[in-house]
Amino acid sequence: MFSLHIDTARTWRGGQSQVLLTLMGLRALGHRTLLVAHSEGELRQRAKEGLDLVALAPKTEMDLTAAWRLSRIIKQLKPDIVHAHDPHGVAMAGLALSMSTQLVKPPLVAARRVDFHLRGSSLSRWKYRQVDCFICASEAIRQMLIGDGVPAARAVTVHEGIDLERVDAAPPANLHEDLWLPHQAPIVGNVAALVAHKGQRHLIEAARLVLPQVPDARFVIAGEGELRPALERQIKDHHLEKHVLLAGFRPDVLSLHKAFDIFVMSSVTEGLGTSLLDAMAAAKPVVATTAGGIPEVVVDGETGFLVPPRDHDAMAGAVVKLLKHEVLRHSMGEAGRVRVRTTFSAERMVQETLRVYQRVALHPHQED
Repeated sequence: MFSLHIDTARTWRGGQSQVLLTLMGLRALGHRTLLVAHSEGELRQRAKEGLDLVALAPKTEMDLTAAWRLSRIIKQLKPDIVHAHDPHGVAMAGLALSMSTQLVKPPLVAARRVDFHLRGSSLSRWKYRQVDCFICASEAIRQMLIGDGVPAARAVTVHEGIDLERVDAAPPANLHEDLWLPHQAPIVGNVAALVAHKGQRHLIEAARLVLPQVPDARFVIAGEGELRPALERQIKDHHLEKHVLLAGFRPDVLSLHKAFDIFVMSSVTEGLGTSLLDAMAAAKPVVATTAGGIPEVVVDGETGFLVPPRDHDAMAGAVVKLLKHEVLRHSMGEAGRVRVRTTFSAERMVQETLRVYQRVALHPHQED
């Protein structure tokens, strides 16, 4: 099976990690892959030597020049499947395939990793009509697509996976020393882009409620994004500068997870949450919202606690309970580690993705 993969992002987030895991996993099984990625993107920089790479990304969503170049690549190399991993990639692939004069065109598969509704514009409707099958990161996303009019047969759930060996190999970060934290202070961690739907402002509000009960707790939020100035102001306004730290972008996120005592995912919307998987694989108990696909990962009361989005009191209560009960932290952390190993490995994700390719290649235009 020869699959051509498209990711147009310049940044490195969970989606790009999934692209790379998919590519390397398919190659390890003996399948040919080609990556079409942004010339200045983090994904292209991190792709290992020997991975077939083409530097190409659209300047706008309807970049006809980029689409024409992609159509020539597809005609020349004849992949069995085209897999677009982001919305701009879907548009470029849809345009490229519509330009093609090939009698037999490869089916288009689109990754869907966010629990956002499909836009209703004519461009959006055209773009997603070109897709033969959506691979959804969670069942919550799949149900949203079906509600938006995508035929059920054209949407399949493949939960994201993580590289368990990489998690095992990562050494714990020494956050107490790196961030000048008190020696015995417990650390509540969050790893996510600083954007509205990740909900860090709600975590900061919950921190205010935790600290009167656990005064030595420290909250470490790793990530960068447009909301950093607003979050800095919020921390300052609440006089939390010593207790809530914005650690910025960290390439050693797996080491961070191993340094946390608790991981909190405060998202208002969330496709699945690979940071959750990393935390659980590192045997950390989690407090997470019920947004999107999160309940498909976290077993409430077993691997952590689920709370409603934006509910500061519930989030704070769950964090306090874990901080005050070491035995509960360890038992939930271990349960989470076992759950990720049995259900959310990269190998399982790649095998399920390959089965989708094989089905779609045989029957590309399925409807209800």
